[in-house]
Amino acid sequence: MTTIIIALIVFGLLIIFHELGHFSTAKLVGIRVHEFSIGMGPRIFKISGKETEYSIRIFPIGGFVKMEEDESSTDERSFNNKPVWARFLVIAAGSFMNFVLGILLFTIIFYSIGFPTTTIKEITPGFPAEQAGIQSGDKILSIDGVPMNHWEKIVETIHNKKDKEMEIILLRNNQEKKISVRPVMNEETKRAVIGISPTTEKSFLQSVKASIERIAFITRGMLGFFSQMFAGKASADDVVGPVGIIHLVGEAAKFGIYNVMSLAALISINLGIVNLLPIPALDGARLIFLTIEGITGKPINPEKEGFVHFIGFVLLMGLMLFIVYKDIIRFY
Repeated sequence: MTTIIIALIVFGLLIIFHELGHFSTAKLVGIRVHEFSIGMGPRIFKISGKETEYSIRIFPIGGFVKMEEDESSTDERSFNNKPVWARFLVIAAGSFMNFVLGILLFTIIFYSIGFPTTTIKEITPGFPAEQAGIQSGDKILSIDGVPMNHWEKIVETIHNKKDKEMEIILLRNNQEKKISVRPVMNEETKRAVIGISPTTEKSFLQSVKASIERIAFITRGMLGFFSQMFAGKASADDVVGPVGIIHLVGEAAKFGIYNVMSLAALISINLGIVNLLPIPALDGARLIFLTIEGITGKPINPEKEGFVHFIGFVLLMGLMLFIVYKDIIRFY
C-alpha cells in the first residue's frame, strides 16, 4: 500500500508539472482554458474558477488542459486563432516543465546531501593516511605538484598513483605541510586509497549547476538509447511502463526519500524527452506540424492532422499494453 501511495504522489507530481506548463503558457498568451484536469476517466472532484474548471479524475495515468480549439471558432482567444509562435510555446511548455521539475528535484537532493570539499573530515584507522600523519581538518592543496580543486580529482589522482609514493601538500593551521604517502588497494571497491573522507558543504548555486549537468548527462543517455533502439540494438527489457515504474518506486523507497526523488527526476526527464519525439499523438508531432505551418504560412488540414494523431494514439496504446504485459511478467 505504501508503494502505491508513493507511486501516486510521483505520478501526480509529474502530471501536475507537465500540464501546468501547458496551462500557464496558454494563460500567458491569452488562450481560453476550459478545464485543467489531473488524471483521466470519470471526474471525482472539481472546483470551478472564473473561466476554468479544475478537476481530478479517477485514473492517475495522465492529465489534460482543455483549451478553446474549435477550428471554426471566431473567438480571438481560441488556440487556433493564435499565432504559430504562441501555439508552439504552449505545446513545448509541457516538456519544458518536466525538465524544470528534474532540475528542482536534483537541486534539493544535492543541496540536502552537500558537496564534498578538499578538506579532510575523517581518517580511516590502519590506512596509509593515518600512518603518514594526515589529520582531520587538513586541506589537500596539491598532489605531486598538481593542484587539487575538487574531491573527485583527489580520488581519481590517488587511484592513478596506486603502488607509487606521492607527495601531498596540505594546509594545516594556515601553514603548508608536505607529506609522502603510498596508496593501497581497497579490496571491496577495487580502487587505490589512502583512507580519507571529505567534509561537505552546502551551496545552492553549485547544486543548481550540478543538477543541470545531471540533466544533460541523462539527456545524452536517453538520446543514445533512442539511436540504439532505431538501429535495432535495444531490447524491450530496457523499457518500463506504469507497472514497472510502480515497482521501481517501491524499490527506491526502501533506501530513502532521496532515492525516490532521484527516480522521480529521472522519470520526469524521460517523460519530457519522449513527449518531444516526432511521434503522432505526442507533443513532438504537433510541434512538427506547427513548424511546417510556420515555414509555409499555411496550416495543415485539421482532418488530416487529426487522423495522423489518431493513428499514432492507437499505436501508442497498443505499445503501452504490450509494455504493461512485459512489466507484469518481469516484476510480478
